Amino acid sequence: MSGFNWPALMRAALVGLRLTPDQFWRLTPAELQLMLGQGAGIPAMNRAGLDALLKAYPDKTQGERDDGS
Repeated sequence: MSGFNWPALMRAALVGLRLTPDQFWRLTPAELQLMLGQGAGIPAMNRAGLDALLKAYPDKTQGERDDGS
């Protein structure tokens, strides 16, 4: 029977997500899984995804309006 890898889960929560121990122990397994980006059906956005969004939707310059004028 395999169980949870508690050291890895705690390291991910406390170090990676910066949760306090109290916050960690109050989470349900489903909440922790969601926070770690697992099981959502869509993988968490990575840098390449963010870069693609920034290219498709660049920030407006000072004074530019939504209609492009």
